[in-house]
Amino acid sequence: MNSWMLSPPLDLILLLAVIALLSWLFKGLAPKGLQSAGKGEPYACGQDVPTGRIQPGYADFFPFAFFFTIMHVATLLLCTVPKDAVWLAVPFLAIAVLAIVILFRKDSDTEKDGSPLSGGY
Repeated sequence: MNSWMLSPPLDLILLLAVIALLSWLFKGLAPKGLQSAGKGEPYACGQDVPTGRIQPGYADFFPFAFFFTIMHVATLLLCTVPKDAVWLAVPFLAIAVLAIVILFRKDSDTEKDGSPLSGGY
């Protein structure tokens, strides 16, 4: 059972080579696009979109990203801890709960601009 096909890096290289070969072989079957006046414009349901840059705010996204990261790591720990050593996971889970409480706490600094990660951190 000592086959070179069981090596993940070699399998990845082989898979990428097969995909590149198939892409090169079948690129002639792809339909050719027609040039049109609005082809490079952003699509907005037929409306003209102003050309200014939009700067999205990620302040509301980060707490949820951290929450899911903490929850996934805690779940991974719980699922992989040995049955006879469950007590080893208790301190880590307490820290995870504390991190979630801190992440979503409301105080006077966060109420000023609505961002949970602004001010005082």
